[in-house]
Amino acid sequence: MILVADSGSTKCDWIFTDGDQNTFTFHTMGFNPFFHSSELIESEIRNNTQLSAVALKVEHVFFYGAGASHPSRNEIVAIALRKIFNKASVMVDHDLLGAVRATCGDEAGISCILGTGSNSCYFDGTDIHEVVPALGYVLGDEASGTFYGKELLRMFLYHELPDKIHQGLIEQFNLTKEGIFEAVYNKPNPNVYLASFMRFLSDHRDDKWVRDFIYNGFSKFINIHIWKYPNHKDVPVHFVGSVAFHFSDLLKEACKIHRLNVGVITREPVINLVEYHLKKIYISA
Repeated sequence: MILVADSGSTKCDWIFTDGDQNTFTFHTMGFNPFFHSSELIESEIRNNTQLSAVALKVEHVFFYGAGASHPSRNEIVAIALRKIFNKASVMVDHDLLGAVRATCGDEAGISCILGTGSNSCYFDGTDIHEVVPALGYVLGDEASGTFYGKELLRMFLYHELPDKIHQGLIEQFNLTKEGIFEAVYNKPNPNVYLASFMRFLSDHRDDKWVRDFIYNGFSKFINIHIWKYPNHKDVPVHFVGSVAFHFSDLLKEACKIHRLNVGVITREPVINLVEYHLKKIYISA
């Protein structure tokens, strides 16, 4: 029996399955070893009674997460998982590898993450190649939830937004400079706060300014990330994450203009990851 997790900074999706009739889906907060300790991760998982109930049945844990791109950070997550799923083998790796396995499988392609954060890589069918580094929400994360949230708030504070959007933010969030500064500079997880404004943008997706705003962010991501791969026009370009999924029409439009071949667009790669690992375990058995 396996447990597969795909974690961004906002939420973590879990699927437990025996490969037959018994499959269960769970959701917890997202775990990022840049921000969260082993103790916090363990506590949050134990507080999920459904996950705790299947803990002793799990034989393999496959965890893909934001921030899990270095052995020292991966171990932060692994320590917590081993304490809870103490009869299972535990694998912790980067969410970018999860995106590749969920979209490319064993075929060549470019796989991108557009969720709370953003990232990209080229997969040649065997190895992952990262041409453009992930810089995080302060320096990079183009076309991610944090990117759009940061740009939206910056324009709000500079009074650069259309009046309808500006007033809408005030009415829905009671935004003030002091409140924004407190959330961004003093409270934990500012990236999650910034990304939370994607719901507002989604609710106003029919507004021309919003559509142009989202489209321009996608174009920036394509220019900075995807075009850096020499064969970007020769392989499918896949996307995972909530931003890619909810604004897929604008993403496809931007890709068409940039002459890219769009492949898979999925909000929850964990479903494809379960199929990937069940296949690998079945073949190796």
